[in-house]
Amino acid sequence: MIVIQKCLACDRWQHPGRPICMTCGDAENLGDAPITGNGNVDSFTVVHRAAAPYIVARIRLVEGPIVLGHLADNPEPHCDQPVRFVHRDPLPVWIPGHHHPPSTRSR
Repeated sequence: MIVIQKCLACDRWQHPGRPICMTCGDAENLGDAPITGNGNVDSFTVVHRAAAPYIVARIRLVEGPIVLGHLADNPEPHCDQPVRFVHRDPLPVWIPGHHHPPSTRSR
């Protein structure tokens, strides 16, 4: 599970976490809340300074905030591409496609 700081006073997400809400200024009602782990590539760059090139991406979460992360399993990255968060020991990464939880509807 991945969590991001959320202000319960104004219902806004913010990343990285801060001691006060950057929207309303509240300092008493901040907490971490789980997110879906889904987002879209906002921007990316390919780093060639390692043994193998890797992609660092700016991800806009569906909840709103922007996070940076490693984009993996993606031979043709592009902006607006849907991605999802996964844990890969030892690093968290983003891979193509959104995660869709199983339906809870009755059949």
